[in-house]
Amino acid sequence: MPIEALRAEINRIDEQIIDLIAKRQHLAARMAQVKMNEGLPVHDAKRTQEVLDGAFNYAVEKNINPVSVRNIFALLIEMSEEKQRECQGDGNLP
Repeated sequence: MPIEALRAEINRIDEQIIDLIAKRQHLAARMAQVKMNEGLPVHDAKRTQEVLDGAFNYAVEKNINPVSVRNIFALLIEMSEEKQRECQGDGNLP
């Protein structure tokens, strides 16, 4: 496969990743409403750890760098919590 075709496929995958991040952010906004209605805090340390552990373990199964994947998911969680705070009217406050 020529390099141009490989790059085009990578570009398509990158767009799919961005689409999935956008969907995740949309769900984070919906989660903000549920948490506000139930009086729950934005940050849930137990859930964060579950997500990070799950991402790490799945990366191991897929034979890709689990530390890097865990770092990506830590950023995704940070983005989700930021979105939830925005939706609750708290901006970026912890």
